[in-house]
Amino acid sequence: MSKVMIIGANGSIAQLVTQQLLATTTDELVLYLRRSQQLANYADNPRVTLVTGSSSDTDLLARAMVDVDVVYSSLGNGVHLDEQTQHVIDAMRQAGKTRFIYISALGAHHEVPGKFGDWNDAIIGGELVGFRKTAQLVAESGLTYTEIRPAWLTNANEVAYETTDLVTGFKGTEVSRASVADFAVKVITQPNTYQNASVGLNKPNTDGDRPSWY
Repeated sequence: MSKVMIIGANGSIAQLVTQQLLATTTDELVLYLRRSQQLANYADNPRVTLVTGSSSDTDLLARAMVDVDVVYSSLGNGVHLDEQTQHVIDAMRQAGKTRFIYISALGAHHEVPGKFGDWNDAIIGGELVGFRKTAQLVAESGLTYTEIRPAWLTNANEVAYETTDLVTGFKGTEVSRASVADFAVKVITQPNTYQNASVGLNKPNTDGDRPSWY
């Protein structure tokens, strides 16, 4: 049994990760979010600790993770992600934690090729600045990290994905949130895998100039 901290626990992918961990493991969870009442359904679960706090509160983050084994961050968009993630890194150093898994975005390393890469940069270029800064500071942090870079997200009720790395480049244009959660849970429960790695996730056979709904 491990203890896992989920930062940004009210996010859609984070909630799927929480549900899967509770259903398929014996792990204990620390759910950290701005308004813990949003996850009040877990208040009486003996395996769950709810913590209300800001991602910018380094001291509270450090206290909340004092006895956890893995820190998983599912913070919001990329505009201020580097600033938020720096607080998490500082808290992990303060608490003596090393294993960090976090959600990033496709394009965080200029790795998306062709017309789709150009389209992606045009649509979310403002956010990508923060994702790119975050990738750099995490890589230089000394933590053992896994960066997860999903394609454009869907709510499809399916787990169907393939992985890519920065050498092979990015494939596909979309992937389900359920797929991202499934991969995150695999790394959380097998923390010796994908160490110091940046992993792209996409649904197979979704290559194109943009996601199917555009």
